[in-house]
Amino acid sequence: MRHVSGDLSYQPDEESFLEGKMLIAMPTMGDERFARTLIYMCVHNPEGAMGIVVNKPAQNITMPELLNQLEIHVPDGVPDIQQRVMACPVLAGGPVETARGFVLHSQDYYSEDSTLPVDDDIGLTASVDILRAIADGRGPDRALLALGYAGWAAGQLEAEIQANGWLHCDPDHELLFGQNIAAKYHCALAKLGVNISLLSGEAGHA
Repeated sequence: MRHVSGDLSYQPDEESFLEGKMLIAMPTMGDERFARTLIYMCVHNPEGAMGIVVNKPAQNITMPELLNQLEIHVPDGVPDIQQRVMACPVLAGGPVETARGFVLHSQDYYSEDSTLPVDDDIGLTASVDILRAIADGRGPDRALLALGYAGWAAGQLEAEIQANGWLHCDPDHELLFGQNIAAKYHCALAKLGVNISLLSGEAGHA
């Protein structure tokens, strides 16, 4: 992995976790599944970590098509609802459980039974009820649907970070829910003041 100098490296310890942060894959990420990925971290604790890739569109599926497959009806003649459904991207959320859907969303929607509050602003819901809520206008203001997730065993993510596999930054609504999905990776690097072409090619640790 490439070495990053200065304050961009992350030195994990037992009380430093990345829950609610965004992971940015370094250019020389060895795992092709995560090349140039931007991941919102939903869980990070001593038992492991779990996050949602937010910048990789799923292939050959849109939200209206998915709702149709699930026999969830979007009412005709309600432009606001139809626009919100169309604006909800379907992403490839990671290589684990790729047939399972996870909705990352603003916290104006909450289900006591199925929503994991990640922080004050963002929740993760993995039940079909939120899709029904989106389809009938009761859903969150901002949302994305991810098929699958990224997961790490205990200590695995920390090792990858120590090997300079990842940078991290604070999230914002454009990085999470912005419509220009292709630009998210470079926008996240720019948020750190990083020019991808200037990252050092030297191996090592900060």
